[in-house]
Amino acid sequence: MGPRVLIIVENLTLPLDRRVWQEATTLRDAGYTVSVICPVGGRYTARYECLEGIHIFRHPLPIEADGALGYALEYGTALFWETVLTAKVAFKVGFDVIQGCNPPDTIFLIAGLYKVLFGTPFVFDHHDINPELYEAKFGKRGFFHKLLLGLERMTFRTADVSIATNEPFREIALTRGRMPDDRVFIVRSIPDLSKFRRTTPNPALKNGRRHLIGYGGVMGAQDGVDLLVRAMDQIVRVEGRRDVQCAIVGRGTEVPHLKRLVGELGLEDYVTFTGYIPFEDFLAAYSTFDVGAIPDPKNTFNDKISMNKVFEYMTLGIPFVQFDLDEGRRIAGEAALYASGNDPADLGRKLLMALDDEPLRARMKAAGQKALASHVRWDIDRAELLAAYETALAGGGRRGRVPAPATRASMG
Repeated sequence: MGPRVLIIVENLTLPLDRRVWQEATTLRDAGYTVSVICPVGGRYTARYECLEGIHIFRHPLPIEADGALGYALEYGTALFWETVLTAKVAFKVGFDVIQGCNPPDTIFLIAGLYKVLFGTPFVFDHHDINPELYEAKFGKRGFFHKLLLGLERMTFRTADVSIATNEPFREIALTRGRMPDDRVFIVRSIPDLSKFRRTTPNPALKNGRRHLIGYGGVMGAQDGVDLLVRAMDQIVRVEGRRDVQCAIVGRGTEVPHLKRLVGELGLEDYVTFTGYIPFEDFLAAYSTFDVGAIPDPKNTFNDKISMNKVFEYMTLGIPFVQFDLDEGRRIAGEAALYASGNDPADLGRKLLMALDDEPLRARMKAAGQKALASHVRWDIDRAELLAAYETALAGGGRRGRVPAPATRASMG
């Protein structure tokens, strides 16, 4: 039996979290026994299931957080269930290494306990930079910013290795986290090209109109989807266009506020919210987009992250418009148009520019395919992921193994 890994992720269920699912299946294919602890979500409500050889243990969440008290309740509840389910995994499957995926930066508390008791190595999968995220969402620093910096520092201190999603995250691990250079590995969030492909479009999303602008993802305050709604106001009311529809695909705490804004601007007939939809319908929606939108505003957080939407749009050959984000421009290059100054009016104008210029869209699509050839190389990222685990297991200072299960007949 090969090494056994436990992955803990709080903010999305599996297999919907495509990054974690890709990591889990890669480890499985390399001979690891993989267990995952995550919340319930969508149609995935079973508290335990073995899906494609991955043991998935799910826990409930009472709310999606919105505000300081909401986050405290969500993360505190998640930490409780993660602690309980970690003990359950230990006795039913067993594990030799723990991977914690932030946000939040609290999983080190569980990993640290097993490190003290059993010497279990801890792999930190660095998804978000929470101090910058807090500053972007609330426009300030203060006590909670310092608290998040402290939790981040403790997470890095507990970790045997860190997995970064890009170079800016790697730099944070080396500087703020003071991780040794040879213990930080880059594993990017890129689509699985064997599954993420164009499919039959869903013309109903166009609502009878010629053009469709699309957005897909989880919608929080930091994601700027309100700027996309205001860009549609520019397109419809200011520019007088009646041939453009916008489809917003996904869920999140901002959806009620966004729907209210759509109503206030009188755009109910021009902006469609699909809510959560299965992966097959998600691909159909994306395959209908004429132009994609990435309305995330330029700030210290968004400048550093590699957005899934950039890779997704380029993979499906969708031209897109975004604000001039440092990491976004580095990846996309000429595959995107860039709106200035976090200005929704300019975002709207750039979206119309792309919609109305077919040769431009063709050039953007070709540029995206060229960028993919250099950025989307899962063979490289796979090697980095496996090297991270080999390093953790070789140098984690294990004194023993978390107990193996007596039987695998029942995981319920």
